[in-house]
Amino acid sequence: MSNHSRRDFIKNASVAAASFYIVPRHVLGKGYQAPSDKLNIMGIGGGGKGYSDIMNSYNKGAENIVAVVDVDDRQVARIKKDLPKANFYRDFRAALDKEGNNVDAVIVSTPDHTHATIAMEAMRRKKHVYVQKPLAHDIYEARVIAEKAREMQVVTQMGNQGSSGDGVRTMIEWFDGGVIGKVHSVQVWTNRPVWPQGIKYPSAGFEVPKELDWDLWLGPAKYREYNPALLPFKWRGWWDYGTGALGDMGCHLLDPPFKVLGIRDAIDVECSVGSVFLNDWVPEWIPEGCPPSSMVTLHYAATKRNPSPVTLTWYDGGLRAPHPEGIPSTDTIGDPDGSNGVILIGSKGIMTCGTYGMYPKVYKNGKQVPAEELPKAKLPRVAGGDSGHNTQWVEACKAGFGKMEVSSPFDYAGPFTESVLMGNLAIRSYMLREGEGRTANYIGRQKLNWDATNMRITNFEAANQFVRREYRAGWTL
Repeated sequence: MSNHSRRDFIKNASVAAASFYIVPRHVLGKGYQAPSDKLNIMGIGGGGKGYSDIMNSYNKGAENIVAVVDVDDRQVARIKKDLPKANFYRDFRAALDKEGNNVDAVIVSTPDHTHATIAMEAMRRKKHVYVQKPLAHDIYEARVIAEKAREMQVVTQMGNQGSSGDGVRTMIEWFDGGVIGKVHSVQVWTNRPVWPQGIKYPSAGFEVPKELDWDLWLGPAKYREYNPALLPFKWRGWWDYGTGALGDMGCHLLDPPFKVLGIRDAIDVECSVGSVFLNDWVPEWIPEGCPPSSMVTLHYAATKRNPSPVTLTWYDGGLRAPHPEGIPSTDTIGDPDGSNGVILIGSKGIMTCGTYGMYPKVYKNGKQVPAEELPKAKLPRVAGGDSGHNTQWVEACKAGFGKMEVSSPFDYAGPFTESVLMGNLAIRSYMLREGEGRTANYIGRQKLNWDATNMRITNFEAANQFVRREYRAGWTL
């Protein structure tokens, strides 16, 4: 029974059976939370980020964690101690079959390549869903996930927690106050990857640990022999499973400019990537893996919020945007260590921030503008800021579809993720080649024009293979 049904049941009927009663909160006294007021949650992915997503949503017992699912028993050792009453499973499908009637909402905190299949299965069963960033592994998945959420009328949230932070709201207020004028250029960078990337696929063929269901970990990805070099974190640099630096940090760093400017679908995309030379004149060619570094440029049309076309440039792998005129050369931009940063250059000034929209600043006439001289806060804040991202979703689930605002619902997160993943489409197209060695012809090194409505590159057909991947037999959306 869903929370909505339980609350209606309590409201409209008074039922007693033997010594068991379901009683509303106000009868039990101030500060007491009836079991019927709690959200029943299943967490899929119990280690790493999955652990924090589940525990933040659990909120020290304010909600119920009914079940935890992970293909690797080693990853749930910690959470089993913290949640001894939860049921534990390896296969999310078996868990949903058995626990479906007891679960209202599902958290998906698995590697990128399984986000879509799990989220779709949960939404088909009318479960509210929270999915870690990026929402999906490829553009097509992001589109259909958002459509399914709308169709099933479930409460959704992507796990880019900075979208619940105060920083992005502060930046919106400053921009709406006209402080920096019309923005024409956005520069964004990250120090990722901080895992092995741009290297040959490591040797495989190891014995699968007894604690791991390797076939389930692969999910819809093509079959490969077990490789301990991938788990639990280093899968991010391989296209079969991860989405590289853009997938890891793009949804955190690009959220502020998207929210501030109201941009959505890219018009076109182009890129360049770093090369590694182990032999003279011939760069290493590793199409199955993300490059060591990249620079991606996307163009966006003017919007109602920002009546100016925007050029957005992304840098990763140690590359970073040039220090703009108008900001003192001694000032650090973005995070305090400069590892991640965002710059919005407007007709009247410059606005910057770091990860999650933190450390927002405005510069005009070559100087930072004191915060007290900038527009004051007007927008409502999320309780707890970025730390309240999970609980915001939980409360919205309990209220019901369309009753409460969330910071990154799939109606926003879907198109946003599509735009983030456009960069990866360009990177993979850049690596396409005909021939080998010094005479190789890299056929995809061009600006790619994007038809967002039909999800197609219109001027280079070979790039469209990266819009939607092929699933392994037995796996579907």
